[in-house]
Amino acid sequence: MVPGALRPRLLRSSCAAWARLLQRPSSGCVYSGVHGFHQEEITKKLQAFAGGSVDLLQQESGIAVLTINYPSRMNAFSGSMMVELEERVSQLESWMDGKGVIVRGADGTFCSGSDLTAVRAISNPQDGMKMSMFMQNALTRLLRLPLISVALVEGRALGGGAELATACDFSVIQFVHKHMGLVPGWGGAARLARIVGSRDALKLLGGALKVDSELGLQIGLADGVVEAPRAALALQQAEDWLGRYTEGAAPVIRAVKKVVLSGRELPLSEALRTERDVFGTVWGGQANLQALASKSKHR
Repeated sequence: MVPGALRPRLLRSSCAAWARLLQRPSSGCVYSGVHGFHQEEITKKLQAFAGGSVDLLQQESGIAVLTINYPSRMNAFSGSMMVELEERVSQLESWMDGKGVIVRGADGTFCSGSDLTAVRAISNPQDGMKMSMFMQNALTRLLRLPLISVALVEGRALGGGAELATACDFSVIQFVHKHMGLVPGWGGAARLARIVGSRDALKLLGGALKVDSELGLQIGLADGVVEAPRAALALQQAEDWLGRYTEGAAPVIRAVKKVVLSGRELPLSEALRTERDVFGTVWGGQANLQALASKSKHR
């Protein structure tokens, strides 16, 4: 950690997105009725626990800012915020001009997981599993967006907040589930093992270790660090960092994200067919024709 006002914010880009069906946002879901998951039922139950908000700003630059906003509870997810997260992901799925998204918390804290008020009220195993399925669906869809995602983590990312950050980037992150007598339930353990490997994932989860900027970079949990004395400057630095990977036409950036995800999540033969199909969506497109006209390849 850097002492004083300048705190390091680590950035981790999520080069994972999409599923088999290009035009169906629901294709990113893990659970459906065949798994005993009924979204309307759990949505109604979660909405009973109100508080906070999940705010979405879609900018003309093609970069969106998704803010977890419940400062009085360290930006913990209330039940209604879980529902709002799913709604904001739906908005991003249909945002055809989007290229990237920055996930952040309000007022200097990233996210401290679940609001304990909601957790205590749905503490029976059946409802807990339904909440787990709901959040796994929402975060998997966030992971599979055809946008390059970055988490700007200021302050702490604890429990479910750490799970949220596994799809993005973070500064100081701690999986405290063990102290609560739990394991991750929002998909964080599965994503963590893919990012850092099973051995380091076991150390982080079993030891409930805090990850500072040095360790995050060392184990591959983060891709960069930005330092700023104020939140507004940190957000600008994060946008500049993300801009390295989102420069260009939105259809091309989205196509890049889709082929990377298919290569990671699908068997090789299916990934190759997906790459062929995505290639067909940009071949002869405006960006391609402009590049051919300028003969930029031979410069």
